[in-house]
Formats: sequence, structure tokens, C-alpha cells
Amino acid sequence: MTATEPSGPAPAPGDRHDDESLAELGYRPELKRTLGNFHTFAAGVSYISILTGTFQLFYFGVAFGGPAYWWSWPMVFAGQLMVALCFCELAARYPVAGSVYNWAKKLGGPHVGWIGGWMMMTATMVTLSAVALAYQITLPQIDQFFQFVGDGTGETDAAANAVLLGSALILFTTLINAFGVKLMARINSAGVFIELIAAIVLIILLAAHITRGPGSTLTETYGLGGGENLGYFGAFLTASLASAYVMYGFDTASSLGEESLDPSRNAPRAILRALVASFVIGGLILLFALMAVPDLRAEQLSTGGLQYVVLTVLGSTVGEIVLWSVVVAITVCALAVHAAGIRLMFAMARDNNLPAGSLLARVSPRFQTPVVPSIVIGLVGVVILVVNINQPQIFSVITSIAIIMIYLAYLAVTTPMLVQRLRGRWKPAEGRFSLGRFGLPVNIIAVLWGAAMSINLAWPRPDVYNATGPRHWYLQWGAFVFIGIVAGVGFAYYWFVQRHRTGVLEEHRARPAGLLKE
Repeated sequence: MTATEPSGPAPAPGDRHDDESLAELGYRPELKRTLGNFHTFAAGVSYISILTGTFQLFYFGVAFGGPAYWWSWPMVFAGQLMVALCFCELAARYPVAGSVYNWAKKLGGPHVGWIGGWMMMTATMVTLSAVALAYQITLPQIDQFFQFVGDGTGETDAAANAVLLGSALILFTTLINAFGVKLMARINSAGVFIELIAAIVLIILLAAHITRGPGSTLTETYGLGGGENLGYFGAFLTASLASAYVMYGFDTASSLGEESLDPSRNAPRAILRALVASFVIGGLILLFALMAVPDLRAEQLSTGGLQYVVLTVLGSTVGEIVLWSVVVAITVCALAVHAAGIRLMFAMARDNNLPAGSLLARVSPRFQTPVVPSIVIGLVGVVILVVNINQPQIFSVITSIAIIMIYLAYLAVTTPMLVQRLRGRWKPAEGRFSLGRFGLPVNIIAVLWGAAMSINLAWPRPDVYNATGPRHWYLQWGAFVFIGIVAGVGFAYYWFVQRHRTGVLEEHRARPAGLLKE
């Protein structure tokens, strides 16, 4: 394929390729390219957010799988790496905003693209609320001052205070994202730098306080799974959710493709670096925490989590410094999740695939970013938070389901990509990232992994989906019920209403000079 040359000064080779990729999808460049290598890497790292995820979910893994749950960390990494490698090829070929939506649409057609984008967008808004709730897990442990509602002992004190703290965080991320990607990227990059330094320091400090070897640590199961049909394997599969809930979101590096410099080269590197760095750093934190805690069978491990380990092993002063770093990590994680959601909503609206598409896809001439999606996602995030005040169990179900929806959205990309490979229709970008002859086996594993983990995540475990009484079947089967409703209602709306209007809006359509000719 060749492209007609635009008039005026010739663009840089990287910019020309990236603009041609946009034109092939039917879009013209609108967003300003300002983000460099570290910005895109930081976006992926902050979405995964090792400090946020490990501090938020360590207790869950230990409670259901004992210290041996650590082995789920490399297991999840290996599976997600296969997905990430497929995404790297796509990021090199189509570095575009709302990457998952556009990739699913390009590979599987408009219907697959819409359902993938809808699932991802819905999940992202719930994820934003879930990340914002993490403030409650950390801030009151630093100082009781942050418990603004009651004293924390009341039945709904913690939940109400979580909504208050979370709403403040979402207000912050809304304002920063509305003021443009450059400001967001600067704050995010600074936060990620602090997070990485803090994580490395934490690893060193925990390593200096090791009290046992990895052998005895990583084989300790607390006798969990005894008497169950699957034995410890069943307990391990449940505990593995703690790792599965963390290692995703690496596609954010490619979702900022229209605002990045030479993204077809830099985005694949950023995706892999973000995932690998998160795996190594997170794995060492979890390992050394288990090796350093004085009592491996302490009940607080499955209640207080990593916060308990840090304060116990390192003392209150150093521990509080680390916890402040966790607060920074939570903040930039929410910032990155919000930013990814904005690009996804903008991408779908640009195709007139959402109500009020023209308004949602409007790029502010002053801030050079879609402002309306930032506000809409922020408002929806706060509304979702309010559910947590009196119904925290329902919110935990919805949060878990949001992760499943992201895995399903990834499947909406890797599955049609595999079909294209089998039909001989997939061609990586020339001179860019390519899996070569490993493409097919990697893609097959990515699809099998995504399907298996989605089933594992959705399995109707009472301890996960209905942990506290009273027992309700719709909570235990919440994954199937909620996802069925979201997918069914959403797709019905698309099929009967929106699909008749779909198509790139005129103001966003590629100019003739930028279109590719076969």
C-alpha cells in the first residue's frame, strides 16, 4: 500500500507512518503529539500500579491461598505477557486512541468493536471508582485525621468515608485530565517516578529484614483447600484473583498513541517495559514481605495486608513514609485510569457510536483534549462510589466484575486477531514490532489464557461474590448476571438505535490527502 503525499513540509518518518495509520482507520490527526517515551511507559505503569494493587489485594491472596499464593504472580504475568505481545504488534500497526475498541473493530468488524469498547468503557468507569476507594485502605492507617466520617468503628463509617475520600480523588483526576494531556502526563510521570523509587527502597528494606528463606515461605498453604474437591488447587485459583486484579491496563500506553511521539515504535516498548517492570518489582515486594514478616501465620496478614507487614517490620516512621508513597501511587493510578477512559469514550464517540457523539468527541481548542468525556467519566465514577455507602458487598461484586469485563474486552481483540492470522490476513507493520513465526502460538496462548482466566474470575464463589450475609443467588452469580445485563442492554441499544447512525463524524474524518490507496 502507498499513500499520497500531503502538501506542505514533509512530516518526520515516524509521524507520517502514524498519521497514515490513522487515515487507514478513517480519522484525521486532531490531538497534539507531546508525549515522550517515559510518559507512555509511566501511563502503563501507573495503570497497573504495583503499590496500589499489592497493598490493596495482598490480604486477599494470603487469606485464600496462604503465602504460597505468590506463585500466582508469575502465572498471571506469563499469561498477560502473551496478550501484551499481541497488543505490541497492534500498537505498532495502529497507534490510536481507544486502542482496544479500534483494534477490535478493525480485526472483528464494527459489532465486535462496539461490544469490546462498551465492555472496556463500562469497566474503566467502575475501575476508577474502585481505585479511588483505595484511599480508605491507606490514609486512615497513616493518621486518624483522614477518618472524616465518625471514628471508623461505626457500621458504615469506613464505607461513607471511602466515598468522601474517593470523590475528592475523582474530582482531582477530572480537573487534571480536563486541562490537557501534557499536565496529566507530567503529574503522572512524577508520581510514577516516586512510586518506582519507593518500591525499590521498600524492596531493599524488606530484604534487610528477612527472617526466613523462600523455600519454607512459598510452600506454606495454611492447610487451605482441605476437604474440597480440587484441594489446594481450588484455593490457589481463588487466591490467584489477587494477581489477576493487578496485572492489566498495560494497553494504556497505546491508547495515548495519538498524543505520543513516534508511538508505532515507542508504544510496543512501553507496553512490555510497563508489564515486565511491574512483574519484577511487585513480585519482589510480595516475596520479601512474606519472608520478612515476623509471624507467617499472623492473622493480621489476611486482614491488614501489606500495610500491616510494612508497619510491623519497618516501624511506624518508615512505614508511614512508604504508605504515603502508596497514596501517591493510588493518585496517579486513578489519573491514568481516567485518562484511558477518556480516550476510549472519545474514540467511540468519534465513530458516532455513543449518544451525543459529536459533543463527546469534541476536542477543546484551548486544552487540545476531549473535555466532556473527562467530566462524564468523573460524574459516573462518583455515582458508582455512592453505591458503596450502604451496599459495600454489591460494590465489591461490581468491582470484581469490572476486571472480568476488561479481560473479555481483551478477548474481543486477541480472538479476532487469531482468526485473521489463521486466514493469513494479518500483517504486522513493516519495520516495526513483529512476533514473526511466534505470532500464531503466542496468539493462541493469549486467547486460551484470556478465556480460562475469565472463567476463573467469574466462577460463582460465595467467598468472593457473597462474602458476608445475607446470602443472595444474584450476588454469588453476580458475574454472569451483571455482565449479561451490561452486555445485553448495551448491545440491544447499539443494534436497534446506534448502529444505524454509526460512521466517522465529518469533523473527525480523514482528509483525502491522508487516505491510503490500495
